[in-house]
Amino acid sequence: MKDLTKGPVAGHILQLSLFIAMSTTFQTLYFLADLYFVGKLGKEAIAGVALGGNLMMLVLALTQSLGVGATALIAQAMGGQDRRRGERLFNQALVLSNLVGLTFGLAVFALRHAYCRWLAADAATAALGVQYQDWFIPALFLQFPLVAMSAALRGVGDIKVPTAIQIGTVIANIVLAPTLMFGWVTGRPLGVAGAGLASLVAVAIGCVAFTTYFRRPASPMRFRAVDWRPQPRMWWEMLRIGLPAGGEFALMFVYMILVYDILRPFGAAAQAGFGIGVRVMQSLFLPAVAIAFATAPVAGQNFGARLGPRVRQAFYSAAGMAAAVMLVLTLLCHIAPDAMIRVFNRDPAVVAFGAEYLRIISWNFVASGVVFVSSSVFQGMGNTLPPLGSSLTRLLLFAVPAYALARQPGFQMRHVWYVSLASVAIQTCVNLWLLHREFDRKLGFPPRPATVALAAPS
Repeated sequence: MKDLTKGPVAGHILQLSLFIAMSTTFQTLYFLADLYFVGKLGKEAIAGVALGGNLMMLVLALTQSLGVGATALIAQAMGGQDRRRGERLFNQALVLSNLVGLTFGLAVFALRHAYCRWLAADAATAALGVQYQDWFIPALFLQFPLVAMSAALRGVGDIKVPTAIQIGTVIANIVLAPTLMFGWVTGRPLGVAGAGLASLVAVAIGCVAFTTYFRRPASPMRFRAVDWRPQPRMWWEMLRIGLPAGGEFALMFVYMILVYDILRPFGAAAQAGFGIGVRVMQSLFLPAVAIAFATAPVAGQNFGARLGPRVRQAFYSAAGMAAAVMLVLTLLCHIAPDAMIRVFNRDPAVVAFGAEYLRIISWNFVASGVVFVSSSVFQGMGNTLPPLGSSLTRLLLFAVPAYALARQPGFQMRHVWYVSLASVAIQTCVNLWLLHREFDRKLGFPPRPATVALAAPS
């Protein structure tokens, strides 16, 4: 366990975020390499695979509902020196994650045809989406135990091992995706199905690696069958914290569905341009996400140790780091948006649509970085309802005007991007107000009584 209640707060966040950033760098390479190879199959393939990306947002919603609560409670337990409770939380999180993942996998696999027909711009895009999801949905199921194990290690401040495993799985995916898609070794090209199969194999490797690590005698957490009996009260403790955080990702899933629905009349090129733009944007967000992920255990341990000033410092340090990184990335999106899209597909319509999306939406990068960090601090403090409320406000402020504009003559998708900018700006202001109110309410800990050494009897 790494004690985050002593030493420089900014130093802890920077150190943890650098390890997380190592894995997110490789994750970025995977996102971009996967997109590059799928782009060789045409705009319909990009649009079809992007439908699977929407499902990934739903998986993030569910896994965050489970993982965020586990990380926060484990971090608080370790900050309070209650190691046994932390281990029980880990095992219960693993049981719950597997149950939810299995239910999700079976339901989504059964509905994959209807889902693709609903959102795809044409029949070819829908068919390619189904081919990809035949293998990608089982990979999504394995994300559930993977996230539960990773969340437990983040809670104890162990970032090195999850980072190493993440890097290994990403490298495996980068190697396998083109090999299976184009049949470089097998002689049997699988197309978009190969990309889905590569994801399945890579995530399975990650699950095996995490399991092996936890089975070591020196592991900070252990699998204990005695702790696998369902404990609904502990499940609720985790879900009470995690559900609002997962709700934020669920709202992002709804946002993506709304955009794809509005995009349908614009054709496969528009859906492909948006799909590439979103992948590039998500890749650019990864440094800020790394900083936010590092902030949650720092805030959690210090909150559990009743060190209010260090919790505040965690937010201010992390917010400054995230804002600086996102400002640089905003400039990049204004300097070379066309080039970033053209790498993956050279269709002029795809490039024009994707570049316009990046150029406009990048104006909210700094605000989004602050939102990520503030939400993570809420997670560390064990109250994720306020950021969920601000996310719901953002969705409502986006959805109603977007659909109203879509019915107007002369409507263009850039109108939707401007609405999105306004909604993120309002969300940021709401998040900051709610966070400072939470600080005032919960960080006024009474001073700890000084310990007095007892004199030895004479």
